Amino acid sequence: MIPRTLEAVLRERAAQYPVVTLTGPRQSGKTTLCRAAFSQKPYINLESPDIREFARNDPRGFLASYPDGAILDEIQRTPELPSYLQPVIDDSGAPGQFILTGSQQFEVMTNIGQSLAGRTALLKLLPLSIKELSDAEINMEIDELLLTGFYPRIYDVGLKPSEVLGDYIETYVERDIRQLISIKDLALFQKFVRLCAGRVGQLLNLQSLGNDVGVSHTTARSWLTLLQAGYVVFLLQPWHKNIAKRQIKSPKLYFYDVGLASWLLGAEDERHVKYHPLRGNLFENLVIIEALKYRYHRGERSNLYFWRDGKGNEVDLLVEHGPDIAPVEIKSGATINDDYFKGLHTFTGKLSRQPKTSALVYAGTEQQKRSDLTVWRAADVAMMMEDIRSRSM
Repeated sequence: MIPRTLEAVLRERAAQYPVVTLTGPRQSGKTTLCRAAFSQKPYINLESPDIREFARNDPRGFLASYPDGAILDEIQRTPELPSYLQPVIDDSGAPGQFILTGSQQFEVMTNIGQSLAGRTALLKLLPLSIKELSDAEINMEIDELLLTGFYPRIYDVGLKPSEVLGDYIETYVERDIRQLISIKDLALFQKFVRLCAGRVGQLLNLQSLGNDVGVSHTTARSWLTLLQAGYVVFLLQPWHKNIAKRQIKSPKLYFYDVGLASWLLGAEDERHVKYHPLRGNLFENLVIIEALKYRYHRGERSNLYFWRDGKGNEVDLLVEHGPDIAPVEIKSGATINDDYFKGLHTFTGKLSRQPKTSALVYAGTEQQKRSDLTVWRAADVAMMMEDIRSRSM
């Protein structure tokens, strides 16, 4: 197992709350992390039909089987169970009784929110970060990272990325989607997922997306919600401060794992990624999600946005800390040129209060400190986020 940044936070929250709920994509490492962090607790997989039937038909008897608590994996498979957990944990009062995991964030959060409000810590685990790989002495070139992605199983077992990612989509569609909604034409839904990959790093236009698939705007919205619920796609919201009269209000579409986006685009080797017309978008996806991992794996919520005005001026990433905002430009080139800074200069010129720091992330190999910003390598996004945090204190 590659050590995870979230483990320390997971243990800490378990010492403070009677329940910890950990959600994240399938195969992001939730089960492995929980079993490693709480090896003394019984592990219960609610995907098993007989165990799930026991938990559904006799929830009180099921929970009584684990008087000292347990790890309950894939809690969304038994949506009624959190309601029966509440009196159990209230009677005990002890911290760290139950560890719940789930792969569907909206459903899990709804059930947990209704039944265990104030009694559970909520954490998210995404696939491996570049820093976690680096700490494990796994260092890869940019195009290899874009192709391979970050699912732990690829690295732990040494599997071929294309096989893992192909199986992932099949499993997700066959297993999770059919649990959530009845889709008559699964092939049409799979086409929808692939077309989402074709729009990675772009403004979301549901009308256009639905038209290209051959479904209504309403269906496209419903399907996109499913992809969000299953931690497949992430929508980066536009910054909400009105610094220009005409600002873009649509979110931008990204994938939680860039390797999955590359696979959906048909990339089979690094050469395909290197020369793909969407390579820049994939690189942007990688950096955005690395910043998101930095937040989630420290038990924090997203503070990430982007900015674009009606004239096409844009900053790819804004990191907000209270009243402070740090603009970050993302460029997939390995050589810096003056055009890289245009968006940053336009944005900061509109602010009444200048940012404490600005940054550029690129695909080159050198870090640079300039008078008004810092240039970071893609491998150093976690370091960049730490620098932004420290300057905002």
